[in-house]
Amino acid sequence: MEVKVPQLPESVTDATLVAWHRKVGEAVCRDENLVDLETDKVVLEVPAPVNGVLSEIRMADGAVVTSGEVLAVIEPGEATADVGDKPPSNGAAAGKDEPEAPQETTAVTADAASSTTAPRMGPAVRKLVEEHDLDPSRISGTGRDGRLTKSDVLDYLATHRETNVGLDDRPGTSADAGMVPAVSERREQRVQMTRLRQRIAERLVDAQHTAAMLTTFNEVDMSAIIVLRKKYQEQFQARYEIKLGFMSFFVRAIVEALRTYPVLNASVDGSDIVYHEYFDIGVAVSTERGLIVPVLRDVQNASMGEIETSIREFGLRARSSDIGMEELTGGTFTITNGGIFGSMMSTPILNPPQSGILAMHTIQERPVVREGEIVIRPMMYLALSYDHRIVDGREAVQFLVHVKQQLEDPARLVLQI
Repeated sequence: MEVKVPQLPESVTDATLVAWHRKVGEAVCRDENLVDLETDKVVLEVPAPVNGVLSEIRMADGAVVTSGEVLAVIEPGEATADVGDKPPSNGAAAGKDEPEAPQETTAVTADAASSTTAPRMGPAVRKLVEEHDLDPSRISGTGRDGRLTKSDVLDYLATHRETNVGLDDRPGTSADAGMVPAVSERREQRVQMTRLRQRIAERLVDAQHTAAMLTTFNEVDMSAIIVLRKKYQEQFQARYEIKLGFMSFFVRAIVEALRTYPVLNASVDGSDIVYHEYFDIGVAVSTERGLIVPVLRDVQNASMGEIETSIREFGLRARSSDIGMEELTGGTFTITNGGIFGSMMSTPILNPPQSGILAMHTIQERPVVREGEIVIRPMMYLALSYDHRIVDGREAVQFLVHVKQQLEDPARLVLQI
């Protein structure tokens, strides 16, 4: 039974083989993830089509593959005691005789047993585990379904980091020779960029070379929304089983602003301007592999509870690499929130071919003037980057003011004014 590269999304031509989870001669179970393939945006897991033994691997780690290519071969059936005696085979070593290892069967069986108890992890996390020679089964995973995240591994390293070399054991140092200053090592590490990071770099550079980007700023008083959240938080959670956050307010405010200024919901196609009469809002999510932008489809028809639920699910699935390519394409406008990391101000880069992106920032109490008096208010800076080829400065500024007005007076969101 051949294991083939699945059909890749229309916009993706190839993928990079990141890592095999089984070796030749090991038993595999149907639907078990055999290998990770990394595309420009997502990591695809290729499951075993049947129960059996992995008898041949044809593509090595790092290989670039396309849809339909054969990755491996599985002997269907249950694993038997002599499966380990089969010589390993792969594309690079085909036709070469390999010496038999009498104890291979026992070792393979033990490895298979231990690997089944190891927690799931993405390619970046697996690389970090291997670099530090860690046993992943000893690390508690906080990701979805117990999946290991990069922060889990870093926390484990920080907790278990100990000095293994005593002062008396250092070269040129003895107990009666006095203290000798330790020589610090100057290390460098060269790591190839992931496919996602390469794609991010290409798109960001392309956006700056293609669009005439300009950014306008404003600030919003978050007092009204904060009061509203506190007042209705318990009722909201009881109905939707999720907390009422800030993002749903911003999504709704942006949709209303886009209705008034549709050019911010448009895109450039050659010499044409394409006005989208629907609202597919991308929400940037930071993952260990890089920034990706899942898209909320037809968000104008969604309730605030549905918006909050969708954003939470996208965040969880994006960080566990469990998100499809179709969910990352086709947005008409993007929101990015640097405030969760403490950012005060930024100039976001457009997500081509979109003509607008709004950046949220951290909320800080600042002195402001209200009716001639200085008062303290929870303030947030907003930044709107736009494509000046089709969006005039007047439209961009008024769009951002419209968003500000709705957030400072949430009743406007209900009245759609």
